[in-house]
Amino acid sequence: MFIKIFLSVLFLAIMVGVGIYSRKHSNSIDGFVLGGRSVGPWLTAFAYGTSYFSAVVFIGYAGQFGWKFGLSSTWIGIGNAVIGSLLAWLVLGRRTRLMTQRIGSRTMPDFFGTRYDSEALRVAASVIAFVFLIPYTAGVYKGISTLFEMSFHIRYEWCVVLMAALTAIYVILGGYKATAINDFIQGIIMLFGIAAVIVAVLSLKGGLVEACHRLAEIPSDANPAVNGGFASLFGPDPRGLFGVVVLTSLGTWGLPQMVSKFYSITDESAIRRGTIISTVFAFMVAGGCYFLGGFGRLFDPTLLPNGKIAFDSIIPSMLETLPDILIALVVLLVLSASMSTLASLVLTSASTLTLDIIYRDKVSGEGEVESGQLDDSVAAKIERRKVVVMRVLIIFFIALSLMLALNPPTFIAQLMGVSWGALAGAFLAPFMLGLYWRGVTRFAVWACFAWGVGLTVVNMLMHNPINPIDCGAIAMVGGFLVVPVASLVSPKLAQSHVARMFSCFAR
Repeated sequence: MFIKIFLSVLFLAIMVGVGIYSRKHSNSIDGFVLGGRSVGPWLTAFAYGTSYFSAVVFIGYAGQFGWKFGLSSTWIGIGNAVIGSLLAWLVLGRRTRLMTQRIGSRTMPDFFGTRYDSEALRVAASVIAFVFLIPYTAGVYKGISTLFEMSFHIRYEWCVVLMAALTAIYVILGGYKATAINDFIQGIIMLFGIAAVIVAVLSLKGGLVEACHRLAEIPSDANPAVNGGFASLFGPDPRGLFGVVVLTSLGTWGLPQMVSKFYSITDESAIRRGTIISTVFAFMVAGGCYFLGGFGRLFDPTLLPNGKIAFDSIIPSMLETLPDILIALVVLLVLSASMSTLASLVLTSASTLTLDIIYRDKVSGEGEVESGQLDDSVAAKIERRKVVVMRVLIIFFIALSLMLALNPPTFIAQLMGVSWGALAGAFLAPFMLGLYWRGVTRFAVWACFAWGVGLTVVNMLMHNPINPIDCGAIAMVGGFLVVPVASLVSPKLAQSHVARMFSCFAR
């Protein structure tokens, strides 16, 4: 217990120390939200990866999908690396950086408002982002607190409150620069941690070959007469596996806290290096998490009062018999993954409300704020006021997500399905197509917002006749049909406006 407490306190002290160190970079909006648009490839790549993978993946997704699909759940991690990291950087990285810097965009709702020349779209996107990032954040709190409850025997409620308070401190102090530096530190811990945990857990079952052999002897849930499905290449449910790969891999392309990483990177050479770093990181962390979760059926998870498996207990049950030093490493691993994601989520939510609803600056196609000529001292005062408002909203957002985390309505994976389905279903198609296709119309963006949010909410209100994971995947893919069809039957944007938006790619 001393080792676990000492390492955890040391880790948290370093995180807060980085926040204090980064205060000098957080006095302006660009500094607080984007790190001055001067963040290098290593910090950006690790910020992308650590925001992607959190306790939601390690505790929730790896446990539930490892139990459901067996070793084939490793394909989810591979999909996260290839689709969610490599292709995301190749398709979105350069064009996102060029267009957002050209038009002066700081957030994804700001992009929609400026790219499609609509203040209403900016506000609607901001509300969608704020509302549906709350269940995502609650899922992260739930994941990390479940592990802390097991490791330290502290009540779940106290764990949730502690994590919320610590995240608030270092984000409020240092903004994006602090989160980027901390993400790098946390990413290093995650890389070493996941490798050590996999080796230790498999050794408990006689090594890799013996563990695979024992897994192959477990009968399928659907057909108890058939063995071997959980150790096969595509598992007992390939269709369900494909839906999870789509949700968890393609979904990152439409999440505000992920796409914003491309806003702040320094230059195009940094994007090329960041692509490689981010992909390797995802292969190791996501692939390792899901590979580990694939052996979940060799352990004894907790049962709910109704006799069903408590999926969020599967990974903790695999870890609780490890030596104390390894449990301490796991605590740091999950703490690192979770705090980086929490920091990214709360910063995204607060910046969205501040910049896109409370202070809605009109931005020209040249990336300059159309607010008249301001005296330097007045402009500096306004910048400081915005940062103060943003810090207050960080506390407000954390409080809302904390309330949901204290009384979570479902498993972590289902919380994530609702959040990712609504956000990526609404944002992914109009954002990506808006970077490449001049023909996307304002009406098409509205139609996709209605499609993504509407499908997710209706499914939820009807008590999920479609599994939330599958519903999220349908919402994302369907957007790529909604936007082109709606664009073909609705009025086009002014050609002069579209030309200004795309002029950055001609340079």
